[in-house]
Amino acid sequence: MADQKIKAVIPAAGLGTRFLPATKAMPKEMLPVVDKPAIQYVVEEAADAGIDDILVIIGRNKNAISNHFDSVPELEVKLTEKGDTGRLARVMKSSDLADIHFVRQGEPKGLGHAVLRAKTHVGDSSFAVLLGDDLIDERDPLLTEMIAEHERTGAAVIALMEVDPASIHMYGAAAVEPIAGSDAVRVTGLVEKPAQEDAPSNLAIIGRYVLPAAVFEILERTEPGKGGEIQLTDALQELATAAGGPGVVGVIFRGRRYDTGDRVDYIKAIVQLATDRDDLGPDLRPWLKEFAERL
Repeated sequence: MADQKIKAVIPAAGLGTRFLPATKAMPKEMLPVVDKPAIQYVVEEAADAGIDDILVIIGRNKNAISNHFDSVPELEVKLTEKGDTGRLARVMKSSDLADIHFVRQGEPKGLGHAVLRAKTHVGDSSFAVLLGDDLIDERDPLLTEMIAEHERTGAAVIALMEVDPASIHMYGAAAVEPIAGSDAVRVTGLVEKPAQEDAPSNLAIIGRYVLPAAVFEILERTEPGKGGEIQLTDALQELATAAGGPGVVGVIFRGRRYDTGDRVDYIKAIVQLATDRDDLGPDLRPWLKEFAERL
């Protein structure tokens, strides 16, 4: 495992209906979070973890994503002529982050189906899956820890986070038990979007996974589950309960996470990230205080 190069898979074929009409013609992954599209934060996270081969699963009308990560010579020339080195560096960064590939999902049949579309590209190597709705603060590295845990154990590794029990129905929920001498936990069961009274815990699966290639074989025979879709959670449940296998391990994340999948949380994410920036925070923080006092 340690000698295999980890690749990353970013599913980005969703319709983004919660953000209509903004997402009628623009992919939800391209909605700006301060001054970068949401998906760039995810690609940067993978690159910061040492991953230089990234596959993005796209759907219809998602060409803006591939355009964003391509070079734009005419824009680069204009910025060079103006001597605008700061903006030039930011523009070029998006096309220099990694070797980025794209494949179509076609019909959206769920997260499990999207991950399965990566089989040919990934081959028999382990790989990471990063969902674009969850942005992980670069000051709280999570993916690096998950990759290290996978290399130690060979297990599928999922990111877990404690949430309000009243919100667990919005997530996959994990039943866990401690692992002696480790901060990680053994996952003994998974339930996709359970009712609060049926949830095995308040540990929610957030959008980061490090998976063995064996998950593809399971996904190929996984029947549609919750919502009539092929659920990655169902395949992970099989890995977790398979006798004699390395199973599934959970890394509990206690850092800063920004949820951009909901309109209110999306606005909160922008405010949180902007107030922490050296170039925006000094002007924004006093204004926010004044604004809050007027409410």
